[in-house]
Amino acid sequence: MMKLRAILTMSVYAILVTFASFWMAKQSYSWFPPEASAEGKLLDDLFSLFTGLGTFIYLGVIGPFLYSLIFHRASKYDLSDAPPIEGNTWLEIIWTAIPLALVLTLAFVSYRTYEKMSIRGPMELVHLHLPQVVESAYAEPFDSTPQQEIQNAAQSASVEQIDVTARQWAWVFHYPEQDVTSTELHLPVDRRIRFTLRSEDVLHGFYIPAFRLDQYLVPNQEIDFELTPVKTGTYRLRDSMYSGTYFAANQTDVVVQTPDEYQRWLADAATQTPSPAFNQAAYEYGQTSEPGAGSTKDKVAVRGWATIPPAPPPVVNYAPKHEPVSPPA
Repeated sequence: MMKLRAILTMSVYAILVTFASFWMAKQSYSWFPPEASAEGKLLDDLFSLFTGLGTFIYLGVIGPFLYSLIFHRASKYDLSDAPPIEGNTWLEIIWTAIPLALVLTLAFVSYRTYEKMSIRGPMELVHLHLPQVVESAYAEPFDSTPQQEIQNAAQSASVEQIDVTARQWAWVFHYPEQDVTSTELHLPVDRRIRFTLRSEDVLHGFYIPAFRLDQYLVPNQEIDFELTPVKTGTYRLRDSMYSGTYFAANQTDVVVQTPDEYQRWLADAATQTPSPAFNQAAYEYGQTSEPGAGSTKDKVAVRGWATIPPAPPPVVNYAPKHEPVSPPA
């Protein structure tokens, strides 16, 4: 009777754990910034799968453990040995085969996801710019628009080429068809974008959280990367690699616009005369003074670490207006 009750208890618990795992997997989508790219949907689905399985395994182990600890513990003065139990070959095969199959399946799903996202690994850097076919990634529609219509619209439009240059400490974006440069990244929605990423000096990280994108920029290498923005709005691009003293200032806005707004912005930027853009790193460096050099009231002495002069502010057609943020005294 007690054995039957334990089996029923564990069966009910297994059902509850299954529901809890599905609920936790759904909740994981709310832990990230809004999905603004098709690749973001792919990565969030992968993370949701890992979260659900991780929850199921954790609760599936901790539950029986606590149940046994509470209801099947030896009495206080019971020092007798437990009954001898021989090993079960089939049980050992099952609990070895299931984790192995699970790990291999997750590895395959992860590989397919990153393949669709066009993520480049270290070996691919050796074969950059060779002709290749990149499978486009598409997110689930955010409204009632049929999925096929989104795919057809994205496939019918030509790929937008944007050259990205990272330096200490600024981002520069070049639109080669219009010969426009900017320190703010503008993108058309629902259109495939191909970035060519370059670094002028050290390692940088091209990181847009809303796109689930974090690609390293390697000096003396050109790295192609493709994505499809699917949601209009303003997002943030940051340097995820420590690239020197002012790397925290190496960030800018990413503006995803409708195709018409994007074309109007390009046309307006093309009419503007290139001029030096405001650069927070250069501004902060200009406000510092070395010890003993004679500080003035509008200078701030920064001591305790060495740095190099930032690269000159980039000369671009378009730069957003910024209010200088003074470094702390």
